[in-house]
Amino acid sequence: MLLAPPNPTSVPFEPSPVSGFAATFRLEIAQALRARWFWAYAAVFFALVGLLLVFGLTESRVLGFTGLSRTLVAYIQLAMAILPIFVLVTTVRSLAGDREAGVYEYVLGLPVGLGAWYAGRFFARYVLAAAPVVGALASALAYGAVRAVAIPWAELGFDIGILLAMILAFVGLGFFIASVARSVDLAQTAAFLLWLVLILGLDLVLLGVLIRDRMPVEGVVAIALLNPLQVFRIGSMILFDPQLVLLGSTAYAVFDVFGRAGFLIWSLAYPLALGAGSAYAGFRAFRRGDLL
Repeated sequence: MLLAPPNPTSVPFEPSPVSGFAATFRLEIAQALRARWFWAYAAVFFALVGLLLVFGLTESRVLGFTGLSRTLVAYIQLAMAILPIFVLVTTVRSLAGDREAGVYEYVLGLPVGLGAWYAGRFFARYVLAAAPVVGALASALAYGAVRAVAIPWAELGFDIGILLAMILAFVGLGFFIASVARSVDLAQTAAFLLWLVLILGLDLVLLGVLIRDRMPVEGVVAIALLNPLQVFRIGSMILFDPQLVLLGSTAYAVFDVFGRAGFLIWSLAYPLALGAGSAYAGFRAFRRGDLL
């Protein structure tokens, strides 16, 4: 006796992690494109590039920087001040805001795995944070090509790399904060305090305190370079200033600890590891916490 084939409608559908990730990724992108914060965020970086080009930074020579080099240096330094706080604040609101709004109760009823949902939102936020930054640089390149301005391709490629690494670091930190915070206000306060501590660690404020306590210079520099903003700042400087003249005598300690090539690797690897580790720790806390 032949058995009838099973009715497809009676077989429960269990989407694969890849399809769940893709669906969450597309939904997060679509929601962001309808939000004002994303367009305001993109407008800031395109306006920065526009102002730098309008004021003629591509045609002047200052301290040996010519062509797009000076524009790139100025853009990188401005991005260091804007990116962290903007990425942290918008990211922590992503998860903590959904918890307060009761969205999780609806989302957890959908046939999407928790890991795929978390990863989809994480990578969507990363793409949303990185796209305007790289897009603004692409517009500067287009301007330089039209005006036949010299383009420092090696420096440009490396600076884009450390920009993407820094964005990943702060998106990961933002997801970790949002996963452990119980309210939007608490998450935003923690994000702001983190940004403030990292900013205070710049310009060797921490180094001055530690050197006064007679700590070895190498140890002080190693502690300071745990600050991703400090790593990003020095990494962006080292290509245009190979001797790190702007850092003064501290540059010798940096080169003694890392070396030039070693620090270039560190400025890419450390923010990537920090972002990935923070995102994973956030997922562990998110999965074991009270989602509702």
